[in-house]
Amino acid sequence: MQILVLNSGSSSIKFQLFIMPDTKVICSGLIERIGLENAKISYTSEIHKVEKTESVNTHKEGLQLMASYLMDDKIGVIQSASEIHTVGHRVVHGGSTFAETVVITKKVKQKIEKLSALAPLHNPANLEGILVAEEIFPKAQQVAVFDTAFHQTIPVEAYKYAIPNKFLDEHNIRVYGFHGTSHKYVSEKAIEFLGKKKSKIITIHLGNGCSMTAIQDGKSIDHTLGFAPMNGLIMGTRSGDIDPAVIFYIVNSLGYSLKEVNDLLQKESGMLGLTGYSDLRDIESEAEKGNTDCQLALQMSAYRIKKVIGAYASIMNGLDAIVFTAGIGENSNVIRDLVCKDQEFIGIQLDDKKNNIRSEEIRDISLLSSKVRILVIPTNEELEIAKQSFLKSVRL
Repeated sequence: MQILVLNSGSSSIKFQLFIMPDTKVICSGLIERIGLENAKISYTSEIHKVEKTESVNTHKEGLQLMASYLMDDKIGVIQSASEIHTVGHRVVHGGSTFAETVVITKKVKQKIEKLSALAPLHNPANLEGILVAEEIFPKAQQVAVFDTAFHQTIPVEAYKYAIPNKFLDEHNIRVYGFHGTSHKYVSEKAIEFLGKKKSKIITIHLGNGCSMTAIQDGKSIDHTLGFAPMNGLIMGTRSGDIDPAVIFYIVNSLGYSLKEVNDLLQKESGMLGLTGYSDLRDIESEAEKGNTDCQLALQMSAYRIKKVIGAYASIMNGLDAIVFTAGIGENSNVIRDLVCKDQEFIGIQLDDKKNNIRSEEIRDISLLSSKVRILVIPTNEELEIAKQSFLKSVRL
């Protein structure tokens, strides 16, 4: 069975074509910096590799470009769209409606669209991926895998907000959590690496969107993102945690509309607001050149991560490992160094030499004397989505 996995993110599209249940990857690709003139495109199959830079203005353009590569006469891996049995889609927000993987129907699409208000940078892109995939692969079964599902084990004391009960009981306002597919995948890899099922792990997913999860004995028990994916850590364009009083002040005293404030916090803040850049590679490059705004932004980002590590170690009454994953977590030795500095009290000791080595394998970058293991585990949300999509297809 050939399963195409689409991970249509806020500013990128990742895709992989699998043969299941063998989990063999036939081809993979990434289109990043969507909406910018210098969008980066990569496509890899067993015998071909393409890397180029060009303008990709929208997710629809990116998805159509992906399809052209898949079915290209020279570098393609399929001859027609009918060869794809299932398309598995990452969907960020499932609200209280979706606690597991589902086959996509008209009602499912309507609900995903309705939930776009809670994940405005993601659900619209996810839905666009679904709609375009239905056009390109009309005979394929479309399946949705939700980021919120892994966090259904978070206990009520962690997911409930301290507002009147009716807002949870009648309106389902609560912590949902996100990046669940990634946190689930890397935590399972970490447990396997550590060789202990009873474990206390903090997974740190750092990309354009960022989040952390406290995982005890394989289950999510707390998470930095909440009702919508905009609080917690500093992100590419999202502010992360902010005093709610600031919002009222900006509206009531500075004359901003609620829509303008929403756009400000979602699309104009975070690293972009602090530095003028949303891509960490640009920020690190500028910081090396002496840009003080970029230097401070890196310090601020690491500071928030360190605060959460301390909080989660406390609620779990211990810590076996921290896991860095996703684009920044896997590739930025600078961020890992800033996060792990001065953490001896909690048992975190980084090996500088190991931290500076790049690898696509799971690696332990802590000193032998470190009580807490520091792991870098490449995430593979696509593989996790392929597995869940395959299981859903087999059951039907």
